[in-house]
Amino acid sequence: EMGIETVAVYSKADKDALHTQLADEAICIGETKASESYLNMESIISATIATGADAIHPGFGFLSENSKFARLCEQCNIIFIGPKSDVMYNLGNKSVARKTMIEANVPVIPGSEEQIYDSKTGKKIADQVGYPVIIKAALGGGGKGMRVSRSKEDFEFNFNTAQRESANAFGDDTMYIEKFIENPRHVEIQIMADGHGNVVALGERDCSVQRNHQKLIEESPSPAITEKIRKSMNHDAILAAKAVGYTNAGTIEFILDPKGIYYFMEMNTRIQVEHGVTEMVTGTDLIIEQIRVAMGMELSFT
Repeated sequence: EMGIETVAVYSKADKDALHTQLADEAICIGETKASESYLNMESIISATIATGADAIHPGFGFLSENSKFARLCEQCNIIFIGPKSDVMYNLGNKSVARKTMIEANVPVIPGSEEQIYDSKTGKKIADQVGYPVIIKAALGGGGKGMRVSRSKEDFEFNFNTAQRESANAFGDDTMYIEKFIENPRHVEIQIMADGHGNVVALGERDCSVQRNHQKLIEESPSPAITEKIRKSMNHDAILAAKAVGYTNAGTIEFILDPKGIYYFMEMNTRIQVEHGVTEMVTGTDLIIEQIRVAMGMELSFT
């Protein structure tokens, strides 16, 4: 649509996938296993250099939130269509992100300020915050390395279980603790930021319908918030993005309690699968904006 030539990368299993047929050129980057193809950084960089591509769009899985890959692109003078690697790294570590938001006056769930490595320290914080608490992996995601503790008695068991899970899934045993919000709504704000200081919030998506911490349904506008909360949430999402010097597309996730009080939960430093919901409601094309921003242009909307 933008008149830019494209190269599709594919694993052997995806040779005839739709994206390979739509692109101007397609290049195989490895075997069927993701670890040997879509997660193989060297292979993707080699394909980029071999075809003379200027930029990489990482999509919304695999390496899209991998700060090491974003840094590798920067070192090889390849444009990574997303935020800068150091911004991605800081937001990817949930305890660092939390600290940044506190400093920027964005409301966060009461919990640990520092990273936690043992159940004894964790228990002290849980006592201060008040039960129930949720124990989370600092580098976690997808509901892994996460346990709810409802009392002093089950804290140690839940902490150790979550920590083991985190070490196995993410190769990291850093944990943090938050107050557990009962019956929450999950509302996220889509933001878009360019390199000229413009940050725009494109309203919310409500993704409260979940199973095992995986989103099932996204709706916009959210049926759970008032115009006043919406305005405030959009404002805080922009504040959060500016606090970290964010560029490109991102999503600020908030948790909303039954009283209508919301808290910052985390930031997704990529375009999300569900971005199409926002595009339908706002009449924008977020992928085009991502590419424009990566080219150094200003946002096409205010």
